Amino acid sequence: MATDDGFAVPETTIGDIHAAYRAGALTARALVESYLDRIEAYDRNGPAINSIVSINPGAVQEADRLDVIFRSGGPVGPLHGIPVIMKDQADVDGMPTTMGSVLFRDHYPGRDCFVAARLREAGAIFIAKSTLGEMGAGDTHGSLFGSTRNVYDLSRTAGGSSGGSGAAVSANLAAVAIGQEGFASIRRPATWNGVVGMRPTAGLVSRGGVYAGWPTINGSLGPMCRTVEDAARLLDVMVGYDPVDPLTARGVGHAPESYAAGLDKDALRGARIGILREPMGFNTEPGSDDFAKVDAVFDRAVHELAACGAETVDPVVIPDLAELLSTRVNDRAEEDASFLEYVSGSAAPPFASREEAMASPLYAETFRGVRTRWAATATAEARRACLAARERLMTNLLAVMADHRLDALVHKAVEHQPTLIEDGVNPPFVDQKGAPHLNTFLIFVPSIVVPAGFTSDGLPAGITFLGRGYDDARMIRYAYAYERATRHRRPPASAP
Repeated sequence: MATDDGFAVPETTIGDIHAAYRAGALTARALVESYLDRIEAYDRNGPAINSIVSINPGAVQEADRLDVIFRSGGPVGPLHGIPVIMKDQADVDGMPTTMGSVLFRDHYPGRDCFVAARLREAGAIFIAKSTLGEMGAGDTHGSLFGSTRNVYDLSRTAGGSSGGSGAAVSANLAAVAIGQEGFASIRRPATWNGVVGMRPTAGLVSRGGVYAGWPTINGSLGPMCRTVEDAARLLDVMVGYDPVDPLTARGVGHAPESYAAGLDKDALRGARIGILREPMGFNTEPGSDDFAKVDAVFDRAVHELAACGAETVDPVVIPDLAELLSTRVNDRAEEDASFLEYVSGSAAPPFASREEAMASPLYAETFRGVRTRWAATATAEARRACLAARERLMTNLLAVMADHRLDALVHKAVEHQPTLIEDGVNPPFVDQKGAPHLNTFLIFVPSIVVPAGFTSDGLPAGITFLGRGYDDARMIRYAYAYERATRHRRPPASAP
């Protein structure tokens, strides 16, 4: 599919778009209209991927405004005229933020979240909001929209909770997308939809104006893109201190001038990479055929890393990894406070508290994952044990990296293939299967996933680069080098 000007939209990059703008071969209006046509053809109709919650009614008008500016004086910023899809967990002025739930069906917060404001200032155009695991919980099912389909097998889930962003950007419904991760919510749907996804080190990117932000600290917005370079370009704009999210004070001084400027196709040459093979995914089944199919892709990826010039230490073992991860619990008091923090900034919140939302008759209509998560509670003792385990595991991980002189760890992005939608919405209610959550348990480490090929069933798999706190730039460089050497990304046949 191409614009009226003949610009080929599928698999285009930020660099391609800007080159076409400069050459006079493309306008922002034509690009936005082409993406909107693709949404109509492939998301609403055809394969009915169902990754979009709402369309921005002002997107074409914004494109026209940017075209006028470009003709008169050049781009307004590094993302001039770049169409973006935002996970419907973050506020974009002029659009609803529904969290995919009947509870927030008519919620118009009337503001840009911090990241949306940064992207808009850089010239981005928000064209749509994407589906998500309802209220940010689990695979992408929701009472407001149903289920989002995996673009490589429409009977399977897109993952979650940022499944809409992963499916949409893979199906070329926008140039780039934004997800949010508090467990494995960027990396799993990125992997299962064959794209790049990153959860930066906590504190680099603000959660101001985002549901499930401060005072919780495990979640973060992050880029979901078809290339590592586009992810780096997005992150360049997203990072920054925001007093509304005090966690960003920890990130001050840790971001380079540009993540994109440091990309190097030879970055893996001489890098020492520890291969983490111990199964650690949520509800993973190491003895299953499905696990073995992903394992085969991972084995090939390890050889590819060596072919890129990396020195692999295979395997490395983090002491007590599974035992320490198993202590993870949610802090209900923190989550309640986070709900209050979010709705207090909204122009028209439907509920004043999570307790009030749970008392609503609409609560019974929410997807079971919401009710399961919201009903969960942990004792003070369990919470203390989790915090102690986090500190111990961070020390164990850093000690292993120091002992082996490692620059990064690599592990399977997800340990299973995408699961069936049918099994997610009916018993046995399979959800988040095989998703490693090491990074969001530790919180202050960067993690980026990149496509590593396809299983024997033709389903995408990926690898994760994980490093020391605030070593995000190095992880991005390694992911870029691996991507450039292997080029495993393949667009889905469901959205040609």
